[in-house]
Amino acid sequence: MDPGAGSSSTHLNWANVGLAFSFILLDGVLSTTFGLGVGSSLITAAVRCVVQLSVVALILQKVFETNNPWAVAGMAFLLNLMGTIETVVNKSKKRYDHMFPSVLLGMLGSTIPVSIIGIRFAMDVDPFWKPEQYIPVVGMLCGSTISGIVVSVTYVLKELYDNRDKVEMYLAFGASRFEACKPIARDALRLALTPNINQMSVIGIIAIPGMMTGAILGGSSVEQAARLQMVIMFMISSCTALSSIVTTILALGVVVDNEHRVRTDRIDTREHAVYRARNWVVGKVVGAVKSAAYAVARGVKKLAGKGDAQQEDGADGSERQRLLG
Repeated sequence: MDPGAGSSSTHLNWANVGLAFSFILLDGVLSTTFGLGVGSSLITAAVRCVVQLSVVALILQKVFETNNPWAVAGMAFLLNLMGTIETVVNKSKKRYDHMFPSVLLGMLGSTIPVSIIGIRFAMDVDPFWKPEQYIPVVGMLCGSTISGIVVSVTYVLKELYDNRDKVEMYLAFGASRFEACKPIARDALRLALTPNINQMSVIGIIAIPGMMTGAILGGSSVEQAARLQMVIMFMISSCTALSSIVTTILALGVVVDNEHRVRTDRIDTREHAVYRARNWVVGKVVGAVKSAAYAVARGVKKLAGKGDAQQEDGADGSERQRLLG
């Protein structure tokens, strides 16, 4: 990238971030006013955004200073690992057996080769593992693969779980499991790639994407920023396609077994174990707090009852003394 003439950058502090956070508060107020029910989710997501970006900034600063290829490789693996956790734990409502290693394989098998080839040859960066170049690109590729994997796998599991009769009919007429699942895989991949196609269709004319905007704000010429965005978009499209294909094939291979049977028992529709454990712990804590509160209330009530009895006994005794005296 060629630096342009204007290489000035704006220095932002936490006051600027706080001012921008007011937009999220406005969304929360609108959600509460119209009863949308997403106000708390917006605030939670915004707080996560602030915390996560702050932590990443601290880590990346250390990685950039070391300029070590092993540190860059570790950071790339960490991004893929966190993306896999986000996909399996938070984004997927249905999961299949061994989904975590399948998604991790799909992400690593797409983001790593695409980023190496794209940065080294398309972006002409040597060495390709320069931290300031490689890590941001891998982060963008991971974000795109999460969306593609979630869309494709969700569609596959929904069709096999809700409409298993269609697949079983193909299998009953002698089709192999790949022939029976081909329409599902085709539709899943089409859905996964549609957002990238739409984004590339409107980019530049209607929307100026974030990478191009960041390059311009960073001081690059507009022409170089536009070419960089083209390279990034093509890498994102390729990475999304590869990861979606890998995870779709692996998901179909698990749910439709070697005996050409649809194994819906391998699809888990419950909340992830992480959230089930969280709910169990919260339930235990709430139960303990309630029990303690009830015990305290009973103790206070007993003490109050004893105090009233003593007052009544004292009143009766004084009354007897008055009558006898």
